[in-house]
Amino acid sequence: MPKAEAKVIQLKEVKPATIRGGARPSRVQMAYLLRGVDQPGGKLPLFDEEGQRISDRTVRSCIEQGWAEPWFNNPLKPDWLVCKLTDLGRAQIELENTRSAS
Repeated sequence: MPKAEAKVIQLKEVKPATIRGGARPSRVQMAYLLRGVDQPGGKLPLFDEEGQRISDRTVRSCIEQGWAEPWFNNPLKPDWLVCKLTDLGRAQIELENTRSAS
């Protein structure tokens, strides 16, 4: 019986699209992005604080906005996106922190 091949997501398929001006992260997106601030290399989590997997929709929307970028393919779980915070993501966090402090 032939082995089933693992599906590998090519990073070129999920690079940021054109960045939309003025977009603000949702509460869920912001929580996801904030978790990368203190991590080495800005690594973003695969799971939330309660151990639930971060929604693909959240991850992909952050990539599309340019706030996160794929870091590397995960050989154990090729359908999971391992991402890191971008400079734009860090700037967005700063901006949101400034807005909330006002």
